[in-house]
Amino acid sequence: MNKIPLNLKLTLIMMAFLGTFYWFFSKPVIVQDLSYHSFVDVRPFLGIPNAQNVLTNIFFLLAGLLGLRELTGNQIKTKKSWFWFFMSIVLVAPGSAYYHWHPDNSTLVWDRLPMSMGFMALYIVLLSEHISLRFEKFLYFAILVGLLSIGVWVFTTDLRFYFWIQFSSFLTIPLILMLFPSFYTKKYLYFITLLIYGLAKWVEVKDKEIYEITNEVISGHALKHILAAIGLAALWWMIKTRKEIIVRKSVICE
Repeated sequence: MNKIPLNLKLTLIMMAFLGTFYWFFSKPVIVQDLSYHSFVDVRPFLGIPNAQNVLTNIFFLLAGLLGLRELTGNQIKTKKSWFWFFMSIVLVAPGSAYYHWHPDNSTLVWDRLPMSMGFMALYIVLLSEHISLRFEKFLYFAILVGLLSIGVWVFTTDLRFYFWIQFSSFLTIPLILMLFPSFYTKKYLYFITLLIYGLAKWVEVKDKEIYEITNEVISGHALKHILAAIGLAALWWMIKTRKEIIVRKSVICE
């Protein structure tokens, strides 16, 4: 991949952004499907409604706290971006728990707000650690764009901007990982996180089927929370164990 000209690499990433933007905004307005809020496991526990979907968010809290703890005293050059990434994971725990306590569009906002922050913070991490540290200067702008996508949905009911932010990120993140060398070792853990997150999204879709297969032990959505948190914890482990590559050169001059 290193033999591919820099301009072509950057063009591929830009084409992915613009192509997905055109695809989403060439579609009619996308509104939230209310059936999304219908989860199979609604069993209460100790007065907590939808208990499994509420309580499994503790795994997000643990993954986020592990990451924040690892950053303490760490001299990592992208510390600010990683901080907001792990902080967003911590905030997903109460946000998602609140949503699952009473699932509807108004509570879903508090689930998606920290997720949008996390997507954008991680994206800046990848750009900064694979192309140039200069990208970290755009961290707060990127987070603002993520939050704005939720604001657009709230005030217009249109999810196209939010879906574009998510989908374009998932499309371009593998491109960045494949096209550009990292400034650090243990890069393979990014791919493990992507695979686990993909599995988490699959079991989420199979909410009812997982519930039935496990004899009502756990639903697909609750299992999604656990798997997603494990995938995110892999990034904590990456930061904990990786080493900076000594021969380090930004693709774009600092």
